[in-house]
Amino acid sequence: HGSTPGNPAGALGVGNMISGLRAMVKEGGFSSLWRGNGVNVLKIAPETAIKFWAYEQIKRWMRGSKERGPLRVHERFVAGSLAGATAQTAIYPMEVMKTRLTLGKTGQYSSVLDCARQILHREGIMAFYKGYVPNIIGIIPYAGIDLAVYETMKNAWLARHTDSADPGVLVLVGCGTMSSTCGQLASYPLALVRTRMQAQASVKGGPQLSMLGLFQNIVTQEGVAGLYRGIAPNFLKVIPAVSISYVVYEHMRKVLGVEGYR
Repeated sequence: HGSTPGNPAGALGVGNMISGLRAMVKEGGFSSLWRGNGVNVLKIAPETAIKFWAYEQIKRWMRGSKERGPLRVHERFVAGSLAGATAQTAIYPMEVMKTRLTLGKTGQYSSVLDCARQILHREGIMAFYKGYVPNIIGIIPYAGIDLAVYETMKNAWLARHTDSADPGVLVLVGCGTMSSTCGQLASYPLALVRTRMQAQASVKGGPQLSMLGLFQNIVTQEGVAGLYRGIAPNFLKVIPAVSISYVVYEHMRKVLGVEGYR
């Protein structure tokens, strides 16, 4: 997410996104398009596992008696928000390193461990939690809306098609696409501020604005539309990623024989 110097994800439109991709390839070769993806893969596995595990456990606790019917939408929202906050808190240092590796120049960091060492040496342990507050504030509506909308839509489909216990890949992808879109629209400004806070910490001698300061700066210089700067490429990334994760989650739950709590 975000718009920072050297970060093409900050482009407003698809045309600017393409020019940003060209600039990245020119600066660091084709492999630069995957810069930071190693730590991204390392963080996404525990993050997703913790999120889904926490979501099911919180729903189980909220549901209480097995005689009770499915949870209501606002209860799923609360469960999803708490699950998202739990997962993000657990993996947040890797989120910071992913941003640094993505924004860094070719050769700046030799590995994930080298990135962690440089951050710790230059900025101290608290640098691994730069942008944590807007991230947690943003993950509450995002994870809550994403999980609640997804499961509500899936359950509505199942209720209308009682002859089938399997929604199928296309239905799951559709539910994931809608839920991800709703979550992104609600939380993107905070994700943008989080990324800028992480990025500004890496600029030695540069301004270190607070969360509110960055909000004010974005709105003053770019208008309200600036809070959604980079959302087009973000949608291109997040929608298929979230949809695929839901399809894999549902199928793995069946393979493992794990019961879901509605």
